[in-house]
Amino acid sequence: MPLLKKAPGIFLVILSVACMHCKKKSNTSDDPPPPGSVAIKDSILIQGLSYPWEILWGPDNFIWMTERGGKISRVNPTTGVVSPLHTITEVVANGEGGLLGMVLHPDFATTPHVFVVYNYNNAGYKEKIVRFTYTGTSLTSPVTIIDNISASSIHNGCRLVITPDLKLFITTGDASNQLLPQNASVVNGKVLRLNLDGTVPADNPVAGNPYWSLGHRNPQGLVFANNRLYSSEHGPSNDDEINIIEKGRNYGWPNVHGYCDSGGEQTFCTANNVREPLKTWTPTAAVCGMDYYNSNLIPQWKNSLLVVALKNARLYQMKLDGSFTSITETNEYLTNNYGRMRDVCISPAGRVYICTSNGSNDKIIELKAQ
Repeated sequence: MPLLKKAPGIFLVILSVACMHCKKKSNTSDDPPPPGSVAIKDSILIQGLSYPWEILWGPDNFIWMTERGGKISRVNPTTGVVSPLHTITEVVANGEGGLLGMVLHPDFATTPHVFVVYNYNNAGYKEKIVRFTYTGTSLTSPVTIIDNISASSIHNGCRLVITPDLKLFITTGDASNQLLPQNASVVNGKVLRLNLDGTVPADNPVAGNPYWSLGHRNPQGLVFANNRLYSSEHGPSNDDEINIIEKGRNYGWPNVHGYCDSGGEQTFCTANNVREPLKTWTPTAAVCGMDYYNSNLIPQWKNSLLVVALKNARLYQMKLDGSFTSITETNEYLTNNYGRMRDVCISPAGRVYICTSNGSNDKIIELKAQ
């Protein structure tokens, strides 16, 4: 697929929010960059895609991509050419379901394993994680890591992360059943932690149980950075969340929305070891894919979480403090420029790529210093 040209846009911060006090400052593209900052240019790398769900930067310096209908591809970040690898025919894309998250083995040169998650039919709508082997041109030898996870047309998660100690983290949604997230015996509404062969690590919170944290509604973004696991999560009509995921902690759903700030929520939080979010959105923004930016290419973004949103159709840049445990400011970019945004990835050089989720002529957008 050829590179599609677009007159590049140049943008600066649209909105700056001091996280704790919600002070707002508006800027325009005519404003000069703040000291130590650079202008940022956005351009379309490719279009004509269909619901891309995961984009990640591969060790081959290509963008690896899933599309919800079942296709896995590699995208040349210079030319925009798409090289299809495999189409999973078992994928059933009901509503928000289909082929979702993907992660590559950290030692890909010697262990070329590709982990993906998708929805399928098996006596009902289900979800599974499958490992493929990359041959250099295709994906072969599927191995099921975990399956028969309850799924629905909404609230399926599902992002995948492999940490440096070679543990696979999996976010699962509540599959439209609010009874599941607080039930430790089922895998829905959880962040799961498995060995790469699908077995349960001995140091999980409960012996033989894959859950790492519970009380989640629909976590849509996951990144490991600063020796911490950060997630983004959809609330109902209120309280989208950014969380730090910790071992054995409860994240409240459906008993707690966002912070523990009402009498009933405070009681539940105290009794159930609830970890409050770093940030919330009310009304919701439908925050989705996230990554951690620490490059010098765009210096004002250094030490920031980058999170894209569906409903608010924008990119959020959230600066972390020196301990990496709180958000000190939030800035917004690309508001309504490209429609709904599903995922974000970052190249080693510091360029940022975003995929849209509009269902028609979806795109990958490139952001770089002007």
